[in-house]
Amino acid sequence: MIGEWLDIGWLQEIPVRGSRTIPVEGGEEIAVFRTGDDKVFALVNRCPHKGGPLSQGIVHGHSVACPLHNWNIALATGQAQGEDKGCTPVIPVKISAGRVLICRASTLKAAA
Repeated sequence: MIGEWLDIGWLQEIPVRGSRTIPVEGGEEIAVFRTGDDKVFALVNRCPHKGGPLSQGIVHGHSVACPLHNWNIALATGQAQGEDKGCTPVIPVKISAGRVLICRASTLKAAA
């Protein structure tokens, strides 16, 4: 851990246009996504519609499609797109020397 940031591994350990999950306290998971242009985003791994595992969805551009009902969720904001309504909590993320870091305080809030 670096201060308030939790080091979760190397950028290249996250597949391009894919994700990996990080368990947090309380049984919750954080999904960390890597886009085709190497941007990294983190969301609570739960669709706001029916709770589907977003980490198993298809990443396209800066969105992910929920594998259960195909809701598109913006990776930067967690907002459902189009006519769909709802929001998934966003976890701040940054890259430092090729390492992916997520905000520790936000992961604790996600678990609460």
